[in-house]
Amino acid sequence: MSDDDRDDSRKVGLWVVFSSVAVLLLGVLGFAVVRTMKGPAAPVAQTAAAAASAAEATDVLVDYATTTAALATVYFESGSAALHADADPALAETVKALAADPGKRILLSGYHDSTGDPAMNAELAKQRAKAVRAALLVAGIPLNQVLLRKPESTTGTGTEREARRVEIRLVDPQ
Repeated sequence: MSDDDRDDSRKVGLWVVFSSVAVLLLGVLGFAVVRTMKGPAAPVAQTAAAAASAAEATDVLVDYATTTAALATVYFESGSAALHADADPALAETVKALAADPGKRILLSGYHDSTGDPAMNAELAKQRAKAVRAALLVAGIPLNQVLLRKPESTTGTGTEREARRVEIRLVDPQ
C-alpha cells in the first residue's frame, strides 16, 4: 500500500468521523431548540385541559361588591384570552394566599376596555376570567373556591392594556 493510498484512507476516515460528530451535534442542538420552543407550551396545554373541565361546570357569574384591593392582576393582549408566562407569579401568589387562609374564596373579576362591541368585550372578559380560573385549577385550587364576577368595562385615565385584565381577590364566602 502506497503513501497516497494511506493518505486517502485517512482522509476518508477523518471525513466519516467529522461528519458523524457534526450530525450528532446538529441533532443535540436541534433537540435543545425544539425542547426550548415547546417548554412554555406545556403549562398552556395543562391549562387548556383544565379549561375544558372547568367549562363543563356551570358558569355562574356573581354580583359581588368588593371592598378590598386586588391581591393580583393578570393582563391580556388585545382580543385574546390567552395567559402569558408573566401571569405565573400572580397565580402563585394567589395559591399561596388561599393556602394561608383556606376559609376564603377567590373572586375573579374580568375587565375590558370600552372600544368595540360591548357584548363581545363582555364575553372576552368572561373568557379571560375563565382562563385564570383554569390555571388556578391546574395549580390545585378546588373549583368550588373560585367565583367569577360579572364582566365590567373600564374607563378613565388608564391605558387600554390596563383595561384588559383580570383582578384576583380573596373574599369571604357568601
